[in-house]
Amino acid sequence: MFSRQHRKTRPIFVLADILLIWCAFEAAYATRTHLELERIFFLVPSTKALLLGTAVAGWVLSGLWLGVYDQILRGRRRELLARLLQQSLAGSVVVVLVEYVQRIDLSRPFLGLLFAYATLALGGFRLAAQPLGRRILGAETARRYVYVAGSGPSAERVGRLIEKSAEYGLVLLGFLDEREGTIRLEREYTVKELGRLHELLKSQVVDEIVFAAGSKQLSQMEDALLVCEEEGVRTRLHLDFFPHVHARVDLERLEGEAMLTFAGAPHDDVRLMVKRGADLVVAGSALIVLLPLLLLIYALIRLSSPGPAVFRQQRCGLNGRMFTLYKFRTMVADAESRKAELEHLNVKTTAFKIPNDPRLTGVGRWLRKFSLDELPQLWNIVKGEMAIVGPRPPVPEEVERYERWQRRRLRMRPGLTCLWTLAGRDALTFEEWMRLDLEYIDRWSLALDWIIILRTVPHVLLGKGAH
Repeated sequence: MFSRQHRKTRPIFVLADILLIWCAFEAAYATRTHLELERIFFLVPSTKALLLGTAVAGWVLSGLWLGVYDQILRGRRRELLARLLQQSLAGSVVVVLVEYVQRIDLSRPFLGLLFAYATLALGGFRLAAQPLGRRILGAETARRYVYVAGSGPSAERVGRLIEKSAEYGLVLLGFLDEREGTIRLEREYTVKELGRLHELLKSQVVDEIVFAAGSKQLSQMEDALLVCEEEGVRTRLHLDFFPHVHARVDLERLEGEAMLTFAGAPHDDVRLMVKRGADLVVAGSALIVLLPLLLLIYALIRLSSPGPAVFRQQRCGLNGRMFTLYKFRTMVADAESRKAELEHLNVKTTAFKIPNDPRLTGVGRWLRKFSLDELPQLWNIVKGEMAIVGPRPPVPEEVERYERWQRRRLRMRPGLTCLWTLAGRDALTFEEWMRLDLEYIDRWSLALDWIIILRTVPHVLLGKGAH
């Protein structure tokens, strides 16, 4: 697995250690107070808080120093237990040192119980975390589909490393080279023509491409690297050569093998995880709070016009993944079949948009004005198919007409709102819309998301820019 995945899980394991050490401390304290020994055991609140903080700090800092948190998911059980014992010994030593410096008369049975409970709690959690981590990272929604560019020994070595990381969500799709053919590793893979990379990216979900070839092949792969940069495909390079592209670059390791990573979209997994967590909390809470409004809109649509209340449509999500988008129906039931006859009224160059669309129902026109028809997409956000802030998810027919530079907007999870909402929504041309989405991708931060959310609310409530 890539080193970035370790950095993403490290805060989770640190937080788990803090909670487990706290529980182990309280359990050891409660056990010792109930033991009928010669000495009565009691700690005043200030001393107890000091020792608890010391224990937490001692265990966590020693875990970071020993590199424990980077080995939990992939380390062997024997190695995990050995590191755990070292961590517990170091944590206990820190507590004893503080006891000595502060001249606290601490019970030795209490220290023994703290060591035992902490070791058992941490050991049980880490042994359970390995299969659970594989299940989460290897889940369908977390998988990353990878091609390896090259067909020599370097490419085959990288391919085997990706196969080794299959349980952590990496899926090797095949290889790319000058000529088509096959490569046999644990199973047989197809080698596709590198010169047809643009067509491949349009027809298949590809999250990443690893270029693993000798320096002599660099000039032959330069066009493919530029295609990846234009479309925002995350690109990793085995360090046998140095490319001439200018996307975000950082160094990662795949099972110890050094890789340069080029990304045309945000790829800070920790911040993206925070974004996803905030989306889940906000969307889930909104669904509960707005449930009466959702039921009211549902009833109004069913009573005002024939047809289902919820409209379902296939859209393109992150890196081209197809998903079903949900909206309240705002048009007549046969709106899709009438699209061809209204093509001459379209005012967009690539997307389909008609001002004062004659297919709109009375209720639908009102829902569109205040963007209430988008509320069912809160469920898409909960499912992980969309975010609150991000480029709008396009229909497949629209994506087929994209220019190459426009495809990079697919490299960010689609959202309910973005910069285009603040700039005029439907009043924008398609080119302006695309450039604002790419500006959002290039400027993305958690703070920018919240600025967009807070500024979107008055736009939506006042119905600004919606047709």
